[in-house]
Amino acid sequence: MRLKFLGTGTSQGIPIIGSHHPVCLSTNPNDKRLRASVIITLDNDKKILIDCGPDFRQQMLANHEEQVDAVLITHEHNDHIIGLDDLRPLIFKNKMEMPLYCQERVGKEIKFRFPYAFAEEKYPGSPSFIIERATEHFEVFGEAITSIDVMHSALPILGYKLRNMAYVTDASHISDIEKEKLKNLDFFIINCLRKEQPHHSHFILPEVLELVKELNPKMTYLTHISHLLGFHDDLVAELPSHIQPAYDGLEIEF
Repeated sequence: MRLKFLGTGTSQGIPIIGSHHPVCLSTNPNDKRLRASVIITLDNDKKILIDCGPDFRQQMLANHEEQVDAVLITHEHNDHIIGLDDLRPLIFKNKMEMPLYCQERVGKEIKFRFPYAFAEEKYPGSPSFIIERATEHFEVFGEAITSIDVMHSALPILGYKLRNMAYVTDASHISDIEKEKLKNLDFFIINCLRKEQPHHSHFILPEVLELVKELNPKMTYLTHISHLLGFHDDLVAELPSHIQPAYDGLEIEF
């Protein structure tokens, strides 16, 4: 099974429009981060996307990806769902509705924002989605998936665990009960917004380091990164080898 990072940036991406911050001006391609998303290729070659933000089309083309068979959605903020309409060519290619796995609240929000995708009489060329409930334990194409309940400030959202890899983004708190699902992983992917100045809805680096110490994964990758975390190459040098910033296009096997 393979996971590819399609995007590792926060909601504004890096560079931020109009910003003259040194990280935003960097010429290092690893400092250029599209909005956070990953695509997982199962052993049977089915493709599962996690989140579908505004950069989805660009991400798929840049990575020469041509297929999505299902989408897992962490929550309803725009940088995680607003690209759903760009699934249209894949829906037309598959000649079937695209299954979207999410919380009930998120499903209602998707129907509100994309009503044309659920209309009984669809406008020609409209996408077609089917909302599936992401329960604590469910299967997609025969692969077992565990939902991880985390808090994004006061908003309950989901992370996802497949085999011994977990993907958690936009979290600011994880309960002790949910932490039990995350202990001793092979790969732990976690949001890390910046180095300092606590944030109300995202982990920052000192919090992530404490969390990693508690959960003891073999390898941790940071994602949902802002320019305030610093230059990619500096982070690689500063952080321990088992905790590293992910970058757009990075691929791992698990």
